[in-house]
This record gives sequence, structure tokens and C-alpha cells, in this order.
Amino acid sequence: MNLVVGTAGHVDHGKSSLVLALTGTDPDRLAEEVPKYRMPVRGMPADAALQLVRDELSLDGHPALNLASFVTTWMEPQADQLSLDTRNKNLIDQDEYPQTAEIHERVVSMLGHMLNAPREARPVGTSTVGSSEAIMLGLLAHKRAWVNRRRARGLPADRPNVVFGADVHTCWEKFTRYFDVEERVVPMARDRHVLDAAGAREHIDENTIAIGAVVGTTFTGQMDDVAALDALAGELEREHGWTIPIHVDAASGGFILPFTEPEIRWDFRLEHVRSINLSNHKYGLVYPGMGTVVFRDRGDLPEELVFHITYLGGDMPNYSLNFSRPSTQVTLQYYNLLRLGREGYTRIMSNIMANAHHLRDRLLDSGQFDPAGDGRLFPVVALRARDPETLDLFALSRRLRQRGWIVPAYPLPANAEDVTVLRVVVRENLSRDMCDMLVADVDAAVRDVCGPAASRGPVDHGMRREDPRPVC
Repeated sequence: MNLVVGTAGHVDHGKSSLVLALTGTDPDRLAEEVPKYRMPVRGMPADAALQLVRDELSLDGHPALNLASFVTTWMEPQADQLSLDTRNKNLIDQDEYPQTAEIHERVVSMLGHMLNAPREARPVGTSTVGSSEAIMLGLLAHKRAWVNRRRARGLPADRPNVVFGADVHTCWEKFTRYFDVEERVVPMARDRHVLDAAGAREHIDENTIAIGAVVGTTFTGQMDDVAALDALAGELEREHGWTIPIHVDAASGGFILPFTEPEIRWDFRLEHVRSINLSNHKYGLVYPGMGTVVFRDRGDLPEELVFHITYLGGDMPNYSLNFSRPSTQVTLQYYNLLRLGREGYTRIMSNIMANAHHLRDRLLDSGQFDPAGDGRLFPVVALRARDPETLDLFALSRRLRQRGWIVPAYPLPANAEDVTVLRVVVRENLSRDMCDMLVADVDAAVRDVCGPAASRGPVDHGMRREDPRPVC
């Protein structure tokens, strides 16, 4: 049976549809409409459904060229096989899948050690669907601990707030809105895109449940001054008796710094850092669908937030917003930790950073861009147009999309919204050769956007020009 798939090109009562023509077995059979938004009355052959879905998905961008995302798009064939082997196991079913539960505990333990949890502490944690859930779980624990402390002292506990910079991910704002916590956002400035102690101090009071610090910001690939925030929390504790924990959002940087800059103190080596979240599906090198939250000590997670579930068999302690969730990503993380070890992660992260620095230098050599952030610590190349009046980064982003590259352009948050940034996330699969191809395509796109005057001539891959400095 031959399959011909196309689009109907018409709308019937507000519903567009696809036309699936089945030919060969029944020459008199007419094309059948397959609704997009309502379940069809009749089904179709499995091969037809497969082809239909594949054709639709072919319109998506190519994952390898998606430089907007931090999320892993490639794993080894052995990991792909392991993914198939574990796709039908529900992580929550610990009694039914006890060895999967054991692997989960091992992963959390390994990550706790990676984050330098103190030997005398009792670190605990759990995997999550992603860092959004991990951040919310961390902040919920700090909110409940704050409520308990206030009530124990006979003080009101109805006006909690959390302090963070404008460089946070949207999920921080979601937490405040979903769980009735006042958000106190420290705005950016044109020349300051991260949170520091001076900016945080004026927003903190006795109702502050936590300070949020970001290691690897989404906007510019920088990090908040966690060490200074830790010193501030200690100072406020001594002056006012306030207990103010720090939650570190290390979704993008938590798998980078331990292997490339291990001497930087941002993790549990700092006393007031009480919880950290990671995105395993970013530089943990695992397919999408996994984050982890780790608490410095068991006492940082109030017992009343942990549910003991018996109706699946056994006694399963559970701290999560989601219940059923796949075990695949946890298994894949364990595979990577065993497969790579510290040496392997160090090699890969160092290579990623080298490619990011190479790409950044090549793009800056064009004379068209200025850096947005120092770009030293994380594999994020964030650039501003040297002359924003003539080089429209939004137009440049659209032009690159025509070549398949997904490179976002966006304004920074308040009070730096007049600054537009073009950002490239360098991942494991972006090779040096691909970096050079991207540079060539950026050069061509700049010429298209700005005209011939923007050309710097033929691109010499791997070579540095002395002072090209063309402008639009």
C-alpha cells in the first residue's frame, strides 16, 4: 500500500484538517480527512499514522542546530538502548522496581558529593522532572521551615518573601505566584546583569524565606556573587538573628564549575547555601526530563513535607510535586556517571568551554559585536550589537533561522530592557568545525541584514584577523 500525505488547505467550522490519501489497495477510495484537534471516528494503519506524525515533526528545527537550548540533544548509542530498556518503568514504583530506586539513591549521593556536601552533614535530595520542580521543592522547604520558626516564637507567618535577581528563570516567578510568596526582585542595570550582596541587602527582612542565587544565568551566562551573598546572610544572622538560607539555582552551571573551576566556592562549602538544584538534562548530558534538588542536611527538609506512601507496596518516602514519572533519565544519569567519571566530565566540559571561547573570539573579531558578560565561566556566548541602530539582532536571528541555526535574540529584563542580546549555547555536540560554520553564516547574515559594507571578506576558518572592525 502506498501512502501519500498532504495538507487539506481549508478550514471546516474553525477546524483545519490533514488529508491522508490511501492508494493502491482501493483505487476508488477517496481521500479521508484526519482531524487535527478532535479524535477521528476511524483509525488508520500504523504505518500511515507513523508517516503522518513524522511528516509533521519534520517541520521542527534540527536539535543539533538548536543553539537556544541548554538541553542535551545527543547521547551515545548504548544510552539510547538503555533508554528503550527502561521506558516502561515508573520511578515512583519503588517496591516494584527496588533496584531502580537504589540507582536513584546512588545518583543523588554522587551529586551531593560533587556539590561538596560536608562530611558531618546528612545531605538528602530527589530527582525531579526538571529544574523548575527542583527549585519549587527547594523553596517550599525553606518556606515551611520559616513558618515553623516564626510560629515557634509566636510571630506572624503570613507575609513570606523571597529575594532574587532579575536574572532568574521564569520558574522563580511561578513559585511566588503559585505558592503565595512575595517576590522581591533586584533589577538589573545596563552594566550589571547579576545579583550582588549590595542589591540584595535592601530587599531582605525578617520575612525573607530565602535568597535565590543563579550559577549560570539564562540571559548572559554569568553567575551571581554567591560567596558575597553567603557573607551577607551570616552578617544579617549575627545582627538580627534572622535565619536566611540560600538556594542556588545551578541548572546551567552546576555540572560545569565542579569540573572546570573547582576552586570557586559557590556550593555547600558556603555555610548558608542550604539547597542546590541541577538540570541533569543540561550539562549532566542526559536527555530532557530530569533535574535534581539536593539539601545540605536532612534538617533543611521539614519532615511534614515528606509523604510516606504504602498503597504501592512497602513504605516509600516521597517529596515531589509530580507523582508518576519516568525512570529512564535517572538510569541514563547513572550510566553517564559510571561511563565518564570525573575525568570524563572534566574532559567534556573543558572541551565545551574551549569551543565556546573560540566561537566568542571569532564573532567578536568581526567588529560587529560587543560582549554581554565576561563569558569566562560558562559555555554561553552572549553578544550585543556594537551599533544597535544599524545591526538589528532580531533580524539577524531570523536570517540565521533560514540556514537552520536557532539563535535567539531578546531584550534583557528591567532595568536593562534597552539592551538586546544574541545568545549561543555551546553544548557537547557543537564541534569546533560547526562553530566555524556558524561564524561564516553569521558573517553572511550580517551582510544580508546590513548590506555589503558589513562584509569582512572571505572567512578564514581558525585564523584570527588583526583588526577587521567593519561596521554596518
